[in-house]
Amino acid sequence: MNVVEPYEPVQHHWFYNQQVDSKDSWQPFSREDSRRLEDAYSRVGKCEKDEVVVATDGRRYDVRLRERKCYSVYWEQKPAEVKRCAWFHKGSKDMSYTPYSEELSDILEDAYMIAVTLDEWKQNLELPTGETVILHNPKLMMQYPSSCKDFPPSPTERTQPRTLKRGIENIPVEIPEGEPEIVDHLVFMVHGIGPACDIRLRGIVQCVNEFRIASNSLIKSHFRQSENLCIIGRVEYLPVNWHKVLHGESTGVDKDIERITLPSISRLRQFSNDTVLDLFFYNSAMYCQTMVDTVASEINRLHSLFLQRHPHFTGHVSLVGHSLGSLILFDLLTNQETDADGKPHELHEDAHVDTGCSSYESLEEVLKGHGLEEYLSVLHSEQVDMESLMLCSEKDLKDVGIPLGPRKKIMNCVKKWKHSRTGSGHAAQNETHSPSLGMRNAHEHQTPTTSAVDYQHFDVGIGQVSIDYPQLAFHPQALFAMGSPIGMFLTVRGLKRIDPNYSFPTCKSFYNIFHPFDPVAYRIEPMILPQDVDLLPMLIPHHKGRKRMHLELKEGLTRVSSDLLGSLRMVWQSISQVPSPALAEGGISSMTPTDEVEDLNICGAVPPMEQKERNFTKVGMLNRGRRIDFVLQETPIESFNEYLFAIQSHLCYWGSEDTALLVLREIYGNIPSHELPSLPPPGIPHSQ
Repeated sequence: MNVVEPYEPVQHHWFYNQQVDSKDSWQPFSREDSRRLEDAYSRVGKCEKDEVVVATDGRRYDVRLRERKCYSVYWEQKPAEVKRCAWFHKGSKDMSYTPYSEELSDILEDAYMIAVTLDEWKQNLELPTGETVILHNPKLMMQYPSSCKDFPPSPTERTQPRTLKRGIENIPVEIPEGEPEIVDHLVFMVHGIGPACDIRLRGIVQCVNEFRIASNSLIKSHFRQSENLCIIGRVEYLPVNWHKVLHGESTGVDKDIERITLPSISRLRQFSNDTVLDLFFYNSAMYCQTMVDTVASEINRLHSLFLQRHPHFTGHVSLVGHSLGSLILFDLLTNQETDADGKPHELHEDAHVDTGCSSYESLEEVLKGHGLEEYLSVLHSEQVDMESLMLCSEKDLKDVGIPLGPRKKIMNCVKKWKHSRTGSGHAAQNETHSPSLGMRNAHEHQTPTTSAVDYQHFDVGIGQVSIDYPQLAFHPQALFAMGSPIGMFLTVRGLKRIDPNYSFPTCKSFYNIFHPFDPVAYRIEPMILPQDVDLLPMLIPHHKGRKRMHLELKEGLTRVSSDLLGSLRMVWQSISQVPSPALAEGGISSMTPTDEVEDLNICGAVPPMEQKERNFTKVGMLNRGRRIDFVLQETPIESFNEYLFAIQSHLCYWGSEDTALLVLREIYGNIPSHELPSLPPPGIPHSQ
């Protein structure tokens, strides 16, 4: 007598649709997200009219349960379809299983329940779509196309059946572990030139997602004990997109450039217009203002939105900039304002600072408050309100007939009102200047004001265009520059040296990270140190510890050659009895004792105590006296031809686990040393 197995309801799992090369790719939510979606689904019946929203994927997405759509929170993205899945099918040529619709899954589950309960299999089940399903047994279930009249179909038929699977545990799919709920640190990542950020032509959102995944993986592998003890949670990375605003309809710059672009080599010219021109835009007062305003306002918007979704967040915030994005952030942080005693302003979302215009919300109040109400009718005739007045230039006001004196008063008030809206909090009567980076520009004259508003020229000594730098709503812990041209731009602006005592007004740390073959990256430390000091950049350790094998092999050979040369020199000296200086003149021994120590230091063979002394070289105050320049290790294949991988090296940072680990080590600097990964001595500089 056959024993009938009892029927057990299938366990559902939630999936979302991800478009890959214009094809549907269904991906599972993490177990925790799926559980919360299932719990919310079970409660939907109690509130039939209200939409149920469930935050998923680290609270970066919201799933609207009734609508079955997933919406991104922080960036623009097409909503993704969501399914509650239990049954899956796969063709012979498919790479993965695809979930059935919820309606078909219910039909299949009912048929399966009857077959299990009655122990009756091999029954034909006609689906509403026309296909036929045969449940041969619990392990073998097939779907046949509607063109097949006989079941099973004859071998000569070209149409192939599809395999059915019940339950997610029966299909080969990797379910994400999910992310810790607690966020320790928030990082905003700003892209460089062009809409694409890496060699695969992906946008900023996809690249930041990859960096976040690498960071989460490194926390689990390198900070496992602290994570298990709930000492740390996770780091949230959010993308900041300024390119779409600059090249959007609001500026019209793309149409203007298109009118003057030559028709020949169109693809190359289009690439140049989308990417290289961004560098020129940043040197334009008008477009530089747009770029800086966009970056700052987007960071502040994301910061405010993040705090709304994480009301218990008490961690710090850092900034990461790639290529031109790092220069924008550098200039922005250079121009953050401080009080008269040098202390940074404490910025709060609900703080109200009277700047003379902050209390005004209408154009009428602004003009009446400054005795300029007689010009109200002129502005009303041009349909100008307070928001549009913020976009007007002094020339616009002149064109509508407002005299110079009132014009200056209006523009000055608009500037203060704008600062109060963004939380700048500086006093109107006290014009403040950012601290100087060091030596004055090669040209001492003041840069002409040609931007959309009457902006002051900040006395920072770095040749910046005369624009108004907005204020961030927080004080960053660190700025990480990846593949950055900051050093080149500062030099071209006329800055020869950065004052060693200079630091950002509101940011404590600064790291300049670059790949050795990156053609866009430049160093910072030589601009701070005396000219007679030649300090090599710090070598970023491999995330798995020590150095890459090919670098160790190369340095090992260098060390052997050096030892062999030293031995031959000693033998030759003992035989010939010729003084060492004479040998040096002959070219056999041009290496001084100092050179020997430096060469051994490059090879990592300096005694530990001496390495420790070298590691404490103070490099200005931009990074609190610590090292600033950090160089990645090239991969073995890159070492064969540095020119071939030049472009790729400039785009490598988003997927670099070594870079992500350096960021984590700065963020979690207060974690006990025994919890940090085992790495080589940090005093070993990179040899080029």
